[in-house]
Amino acid sequence: MIKLTHVYKEYQVGEDLLVALKNINLEISKGEFTAIYGPSGSGKSTLMQIIGLLDTPTRGNIYIEGKDVSKLSDDELSRLRNEFVGFVFQQFNLIAKLTVFENILLPTLYTPTDVKAKDRASFLMERFGIADKANTFPNKISGGQQQRVAIARALINNPRVILADEPTGNLDTKTGLEIMKLLSELNIKDRTTVVVVTHETQVAKFARRKIQLLDGRIL
Repeated sequence: MIKLTHVYKEYQVGEDLLVALKNINLEISKGEFTAIYGPSGSGKSTLMQIIGLLDTPTRGNIYIEGKDVSKLSDDELSRLRNEFVGFVFQQFNLIAKLTVFENILLPTLYTPTDVKAKDRASFLMERFGIADKANTFPNKISGGQQQRVAIARALINNPRVILADEPTGNLDTKTGLEIMKLLSELNIKDRTTVVVVTHETQVAKFARRKIQLLDGRIL
């Protein structure tokens, strides 16, 4: 489903060359629940950005469902990313001036919209227990509810992969476990491919496959 071959990511910082990823070879199959874990600075967030097509490698190739996407234009990458990946972030990244319902519908602005998108948003809110917050603004709901909104938003376009970057980082332990159970349920019941980036071993335990990074390399 997702394949990276000999991927490097390098940044020029002044006179120094920072190598964030070093010769990454990785395959993630459909239906997997994978945790990418390691300490701060290990390259895990950079790897997530590469997998999620938010960034491009300095060297190496990325294959999505067998297609080499390394040479796609920015517009082509954006289109593929919007259809293929749903993102969940530590900071939730909800729009303060939009209601819960409007935030969930936000990704559909870049796709043909019809009443089905609103129906799906309503279904997701019911499923995640936030239907009563539909017309509420993000600053009026709890962190756990905000993350549920973010997950619903990530699912609105029926992506084939959910990428979650430190999804419990801004939550207390109990709420964090609830969010991880929700992601696990999506993987088991819906067969959604889930990739979680984390530095927390308790979060990584939810994944059936664990990939450890250190200094930009897979251990």
